[in-house]
Formats: sequence, structure tokens, C-alpha cells
Amino acid sequence: MMSQSQQSQKWNGRRITVFTFIGIALLIAGIYLGLGIAGESSFLPGLSPQLKVTATPVSDSSTHPVLRGGLSFGQQDAQAQSTNLIEVAKLARPAVVNISTTGTAKTPETLRSPFFDDPFFRRFFGDEFERRFEPPPSPRQEAGGSGVIVSDDGYIITNNHVIENSDAIQVLLSDKRTFSAKVIGTDPKTDLALLKIEAKDLPVLPWGDSHQLQVGEIVMAVGNPFGLSQTVTMGIVSAVGRANVGIVDYEDFIQTDAAINPGNSGGALVNLQGELIGINTAIFSRSGGYMGIGFAIPSNMAKSIQASLIQHGKVVRGWLGVSIQDLTPDLQAQFDTPDTQGALVSEVLEDSPAKKAGIQRGDIIRKYDSQTVADTRHLRSLVAESVPNSPVTLHVLRDGDPREVQVTLSEMPKDVTALASTGELRGHHALSGITVESLPLGEKGVKVTKVDPESATFRAGIREGDIILEINRKAVDNADDFQRLTGKLGAKDRVLLLLQRGRSTIFFSISP
Repeated sequence: MMSQSQQSQKWNGRRITVFTFIGIALLIAGIYLGLGIAGESSFLPGLSPQLKVTATPVSDSSTHPVLRGGLSFGQQDAQAQSTNLIEVAKLARPAVVNISTTGTAKTPETLRSPFFDDPFFRRFFGDEFERRFEPPPSPRQEAGGSGVIVSDDGYIITNNHVIENSDAIQVLLSDKRTFSAKVIGTDPKTDLALLKIEAKDLPVLPWGDSHQLQVGEIVMAVGNPFGLSQTVTMGIVSAVGRANVGIVDYEDFIQTDAAINPGNSGGALVNLQGELIGINTAIFSRSGGYMGIGFAIPSNMAKSIQASLIQHGKVVRGWLGVSIQDLTPDLQAQFDTPDTQGALVSEVLEDSPAKKAGIQRGDIIRKYDSQTVADTRHLRSLVAESVPNSPVTLHVLRDGDPREVQVTLSEMPKDVTALASTGELRGHHALSGITVESLPLGEKGVKVTKVDPESATFRAGIREGDIILEINRKAVDNADDFQRLTGKLGAKDRVLLLLQRGRSTIFFSISP
């Protein structure tokens, strides 16, 4: 018979064996589980992770890893991106200059009283009396902005409004050298101007292709405001092909949220390849400061204007010779088109390139060479940027059937400007429904060539043959002025017109 002490020793041995077995089992399970996790759970077929989270040390000196779902993103990646931005800024800054101008400020014109010519009046008051009423001399004004060097021998492109009405222009380079600049030419219709300084081996920004620009692409706005040296801001391309902004006649703006502040007008919009893809021109602001909406003239347009100014001293634009209008959903249904894309031809002018090529009223121009036509503004810009006498292929819909028409453009005449129709298709304003054309060279005003009988202008009494001299007390010298002023009208704005009809000059008030 086993003693009590022997039974106790035997029980203790069994407990040690059991606990040892349990410990070994837990150790094996831990190793197995660890291998499964390290091998992306390949040992655990029931667990198929959808997201891999990895920890990567950001540097040898850092103790805090950066966690990113699906990829390892450390300080080295951020540093590489920052280095690239720094290199682009280093490339762009020397090619952006400060432009300062001096000129004579415009003062309101004062009417000279006919009493000063009366002999009795002059004898009574004396010849010196009139001089007391002469306006003071016009004060000198200083202004300026930025510009971009586009050739190593001194051509600089900027905004027309930066140098407009200036008597003297000074250019300050990044190396602090100062030069007097000569105006090669200006183009108020796009707000561009080309200057020239006598210098060699200047830093240049290469032209980029603005047609390749994508919404969301990162860009830099570089300026040189107030002579404070270059400034660089960064943002993205918010939109391309912006029109109907009401800034200039030919609008095809790049919209960006990169800060473009006063003094940066005429500066560079640059992509991450260090290429010039736009000339900064304006901001949308209710306060005068930056509000996240800036506009730049596309590089392709600016490059074309530069070449024309150098070659001709003026801008030579292509001309098609049609009146066009946008497609509304109602017109889309009437013309049985798949969408509202394109420009509807409402009139073909006699002896125009379009007439000679066989373009007809009712044709819908969908493509201009290889470029899809978005609307009338887009087509106007494409034609204007083209070289006169160059052949283009128009892709049109005629009665629903697609066809191609070969057209050889001519140079835009000075006495005729084919306008996009101002009918209800252009924005429902008080002057909707009339078409105008410029008068012969030297005559001011625009001639009404067509009035929609269903329009407010017809009901107000406007008729074909009337000459429009003013819109809301603003002078209308030509068709471009007419288009610019009507482009600013709102849907509910009342309009005051000054007309010449025969030998009479008449005011008309028109409500939409």
C-alpha cells in the first residue's frame, strides 16, 4: 500500500507534466500565429486582408514612422517632392521680372464755356478770367506689375493693362539690373503686350503646351510685385477654357487657385516641368484681394500673339466669316444633335472663306481640325489664333449628317467683325435678339443688321439700319466694344441705348 507522501509526489509529477505540455503547445501556437501574420496571413486562409498597413522609418534620425494605407510613404518621398518644387521655382524665378511704369493720369474732360469767346464778356472780365477755371495739370501716376522673359535677347511678355497709358517703362531683373523697355506691340483684345530690352543671355522660361493641361494638375504662379523680388505660390488647375468672364474679347482662360495678388499680373503660370503654360492676368475678388479664383492666358494663345507682334507689329487674326450662336437644349432638339456641343452657324457672310468653302446656315461646327469645339467663344478663339491663308478642316453636322469641309482662312477685316449672335442663346439680356457689325474704318458705332421680331429690342423700337453709339452711357466705337459691353449685362438689367437714326440721335430704354 502506497504511503501518503508517495501519492503526493506522484500527483505533483503529473501536474508538472500537464503544465509543461500546455506551455509547449502555447509556444508552438504562438510561433504558428506569428508566421501567419508575417506572411500576410497566408497560413490563415480565412483571413484575407484588404489593406496592408506598413510602418516605414522616415529617416535614421527619426523614431516616429509614418503610417500610410497601401504604401510606404516616408520623409524621403516628401523630401523628393519638395526638392522638385524647389528646382522648378529656382528655374522660373530668374525669368520673371518687375515692370514699373510712369504716365499721365487721365482727368475728366471739362467743357469750355462759350461765354469765354464773347468779346463783351472778355472786355468786361478780362483775358485772365478764363484761366481761373482751367483744370490743374494732370498728375503723374505710377503703376506696374510683372513680366516673363521669353527670349534670351530681351523679349518680355506681360499684360496690356500693366503698361497701358504709360510714358516710360522700366524693367527690373532678378539680378537687380534695370533696363528701359520698348513696346513692340499690344493686343487689348487678349490683354497681352510684348516688350523689348537691350540685353543678352537672359534666363528664359520655355513655352509649354497649354492644350495638354489637365484639371487638377499642380501649377506655380510666379510674380515680381512692387519690386520686392520674386514670389511663388502653388495651387492646381481648377478649370480650363473659361470664357464669359467679361475681362477681354478673346477669353479662353486657365482658372487656378494659386494665389495671384495685385502686382503679379503679367507673371508666369508654370507646370512642374518648369514650362510656361500661362500668363497670369486677373483675379476674381469682391474685396480686391485673393479669393481663390485666378485667371491666366493660355501659353498657346500668348505664344501666337508674341509671334504675330514680332513679325507684323500687330496681331493678325484668322477670319472665317460666319455669325454663330450656342446650342440650347431646345435648339439641340430642333437640329437633332446628340448634345449642345459646338457652334451653330446662323449667318454666312458674302465673299467670306466660309461662303467660298460651302458652309451653310444651320451647319453645326463640332470640330476645328483635331480640336473639339465647346461653344461659340471657343470657336472664335480657335479661328483668331490661326494664321491667315492657312487651311483648316471643319467637322460639321448638316441636317444630322456629319461631313468635313476644307476652309482656307483669310485675315480678319478691319471694318467687319463677325460676332457670336447676341440672341437669347447668349444669356437672356435686354439686347438679346440683335446682330450688329462695325462701320467702315474711321466711323464710330455699330450698325444693326438684324432684329429678332420676338425680342425686347424689337418691342422697344430698335430696327435694322440703326446705329448704336452708346450702351449705358459707354461709347460703342466698333463691334468689339458692343460685344464687351453686352457681355457684362445681367438678365434683369435695364439698358439705355443712344442711337443714330437718319439725322436724329435718340435715347432708347430697354427692359429685358
